[in-house]
Amino acid sequence: MKGADVLPDLSQFLWIAWLVLALLFVIVELLTLEFTFLMLAAGTAIGGLGVNLLGGPWWLQVLAAAIVSALLLFTIRPLLLRVLHRSSTLQPTNVDALYGMGARVVAPFVDGRGSVRLDNGEQWTAQLAGAEGDIPIGTRAFVTAVRGATVEVTPEAAGNPTERSVGE
Repeated sequence: MKGADVLPDLSQFLWIAWLVLALLFVIVELLTLEFTFLMLAAGTAIGGLGVNLLGGPWWLQVLAAAIVSALLLFTIRPLLLRVLHRSSTLQPTNVDALYGMGARVVAPFVDGRGSVRLDNGEQWTAQLAGAEGDIPIGTRAFVTAVRGATVEVTPEAAGNPTERSVGE
């Protein structure tokens, strides 16, 4: 009896290794969300496991898994990323969303400072942008800047409410 005959042939269980590797890639993909490990998982399942089930040798299984993974990484992944990023337009949030927002004066301005209710329902302390004066209660205005807990506003008649000065 030779030494090689004593060791069991584990190549018949190689399909389990391919499934475990594909599952690990899927788990890592769920943590990264970049489609890289998803392509590796698909290459492992299609190439490695597929050739294994067709009875191919181990080296052909590894080669097929590598080729299919590379093809998916360089063809399908860029398309998926492009579709994902195309549907996600930049939406200003928090303070950035206030620039250009409409408002209505709810308290009289004294020495250039007053109170406005923004179109989103929030009430803010406001000051007039650039000039001092009076704005009657109920007048429409728009936010030109945010300075801490105060918004600078300009009456709608004095400027264009569609202009935004983001980043001030």
